[in-house]
Amino acid sequence: MSTLRTAAEDYLAIRRALGFKLRVQGRVLMEFVEYLEQMGMATVTTEVAVEWATKPSGASPQWHAMRLGIARRFAAHLQLLDPRCEVPPRDILPERHRRLPPYIYSAGDIRALMAEAGRLRPSFRAATAETVIGLLAVTGMRAGEIVRLNRGDVDLGAGALKVIATKFNKSRELALHGTTVAALRAYAGSRDEHWRHTSSPAFFMSTGGNRLSQSALNATFVALTRAAGLEPEPTSRQRRPRPHGLRHTFAVDTLIAWYRAGDDVQAHLPALSAFMGHSQPKDTYWYLSAVPELLALASDRAQRHSEARS
Repeated sequence: MSTLRTAAEDYLAIRRALGFKLRVQGRVLMEFVEYLEQMGMATVTTEVAVEWATKPSGASPQWHAMRLGIARRFAAHLQLLDPRCEVPPRDILPERHRRLPPYIYSAGDIRALMAEAGRLRPSFRAATAETVIGLLAVTGMRAGEIVRLNRGDVDLGAGALKVIATKFNKSRELALHGTTVAALRAYAGSRDEHWRHTSSPAFFMSTGGNRLSQSALNATFVALTRAAGLEPEPTSRQRRPRPHGLRHTFAVDTLIAWYRAGDDVQAHLPALSAFMGHSQPKDTYWYLSAVPELLALASDRAQRHSEARS
């Protein structure tokens, strides 16, 4: 068996251990490896990868781009083992709908955001911003789900909230930690004292006495991230810090905690997918390859399991 073929099979084993099926992609990758072997290649070069990707006559540009994307991702893996390997640039046959790596907040980042939120004026605006950021961080909810919450959706006695008819018209119920319940109860008390005669059913209110809007939340959040000094590196391909980054962070932190605790991540993933309201499990699996620390943890576990079997 060639070194390239061994590397490709190891690469597929790692990604499948992360939950990716890779039925079509796996078959196409092995076709690429076979082509390299026939060409007498010991590693991947951009020239040969592009030549192979565009081989099928009459195929669509999307199919060519998909083939090169498969070769590109394998080459990125192989380059860690073989510095001679060339990774085809992304601007050659670019794939559509490429997802950028998520912006992940550290615990320090979230504390800094909360601190800046607490400095907002008037004080009710500060209370709203602090509570919303905290709820985003501990539940992984979408910002739109937060602002659409009604008072009847939040059961502080039972320690749960309902997310009604959200993305893809799905609903779900989330159990809340005691500290989250306490924070929401404190906010509700402040809100009811501040807006005793409002007719709005909204749980989170603006300083004008109406439902907090997503545009207002986004504008406040951008100002808070700047005040806290949270900006990606100028050369980074990471998304800029936005409220949705807290959803990414919740998912990633949960997965990392499971890996470090030695839990069966694959068994837990469907529960996380349901909790976050993902339309399909692959949306949750995406985090496993999008964040380097998660990929490293998964690779380390796969290697340890392989060593244990040998």
